[in-house]
Amino acid sequence: MLLFAGVLTIQAQGGGGGGFQMPTVEERMKVTMEKLAELKLDKDQTTKADSIFANYYRAQNKMIEDMRAAGGQPDREKMRADREKMTGERDEKLKKVFTEDQFKKFKDEIEPTLRRGGRQQ
Repeated sequence: MLLFAGVLTIQAQGGGGGGFQMPTVEERMKVTMEKLAELKLDKDQTTKADSIFANYYRAQNKMIEDMRAAGGQPDREKMRADREKMTGERDEKLKKVFTEDQFKKFKDEIEPTLRRGGRQQ
């Protein structure tokens, strides 16, 4: 929901011009991978997680760009469904990379800190 709210904030501000600037994929990846260090991933897990998150963040950016290109009022239900689908696909891939305990810690402790610019809620 917070990502969805962030997307709407960007749309309301026209996507820039002194307002909130969406971090780049690289910036988001740096923060994410730093936080994933808590999981003590091995080299193979780290490589796979890096790829999964890079693709996830690129897909999010594409969704936002497509929304902006369409102009007008965004379809909130479609955006929510698309976001949930992307997150579900990401999580299914992560479940194959992380141990059960690592995935649980990611969902319970790390994922919430990745929202809203990395601040704990």
